[in-house]
Amino acid sequence: MRKPADGTGTAPSGPRARRAPGVHAGAWWVWALALGTAATRTTNPLLLGLLLAVSGYVVVTCRPDTPSARSYSAFLRLALAVLVLRLGFAVLLGSPVPGTHVLLTLPEVPLPHWAQGIRLGGRVTAEALVFALYDALKLAALLICVGAANALAAPARLLKSLPGALYEMGVAVVVALTFAPHLVADARRLRAARRLRGRPDRGVRGLLHVGLPVLEGALERSVALAAAMDARGYGRTAEVAPAVRRTTAALTLGGLLGVCAGTYGLLTAEGGTYGLPVLAAGLAAALAGLWLGGRRTPRTRYRPDTWGPRSWLVAGSGVAVAALLSLAAARDPQALHPGVVPLVAPALPLWPAAAVLLGLVPAVAAPAHPPVRTPLREPS
Repeated sequence: MRKPADGTGTAPSGPRARRAPGVHAGAWWVWALALGTAATRTTNPLLLGLLLAVSGYVVVTCRPDTPSARSYSAFLRLALAVLVLRLGFAVLLGSPVPGTHVLLTLPEVPLPHWAQGIRLGGRVTAEALVFALYDALKLAALLICVGAANALAAPARLLKSLPGALYEMGVAVVVALTFAPHLVADARRLRAARRLRGRPDRGVRGLLHVGLPVLEGALERSVALAAAMDARGYGRTAEVAPAVRRTTAALTLGGLLGVCAGTYGLLTAEGGTYGLPVLAAGLAAALAGLWLGGRRTPRTRYRPDTWGPRSWLVAGSGVAVAALLSLAAARDPQALHPGVVPLVAPALPLWPAAAVLLGLVPAVAAPAHPPVRTPLREPS
């Protein structure tokens, strides 16, 4: 921009945005999956509710303004549907949990002898409903944690950080994961357009009129994406010697088998002695195979995500929550898995609850902020 004739310096009228250093996408997924792992270690509804509150607060505080971020509400509705379905199955199909507090008695449908152990209808007890609620809350918390990861870091960002050996598979997975947020955004846009025109957007009729344009748009977007990827050379690999290719396959497959065997050994009492060495050897072999396989897919990265101190804080807080709740589940299983027979109110264990609050670290370390604006040229 030219300098004014009077010699006064003014800010240029055409600023451009400079992307502020953010949190690595992998750190957000590690944080969210670690919270989901912590949710699988307990059935205490108070701890699960605290986990949901922590993840929801971090999503509201840190999520960017992207289509994938707006899909968080869809995961909330999916979790609510899981709760309703699980309770409905407990009412209709019964539960193996014995109970004495009968809430209602449904007409029982007689079943043939080969369906023993299954019943339709009969007594519905409070103990069975509470057990089903605890079990459904755990699954709902896991789904919401996955939704939080999808809202905080779009899966497409993970494609930049995948090893070269997993590049083609990563493209397929990322395209599949980004399909749902675009469907949600298209459905909202079409429903809003129908409301503005005074047409119904709910019920079966509204679903039929909205579903077809949504599927048509998804098909067109898929074709355009495939053409763009082919034009940019996706899936084209360099020439690799057969010996290197065979070594890569052997290291990767052997490493994965070692990881499976080591994990199984750690989960069983008999394999506790060999589990950790086999797991470490399998991880080393798998990483070596991925590194060697990445040499045959050279590629450049446009604005790669960097793993900085804030990424370490975000990922470390989630891992700490998962580790501390796993330790609490081993030391005090009664507090993290309250019983339903007899039916008593669950208690909130103090130090596991304090451990869950460590998941709030990202709200302080990586809050959402608008892009920093810098001028094209410094004013003189």
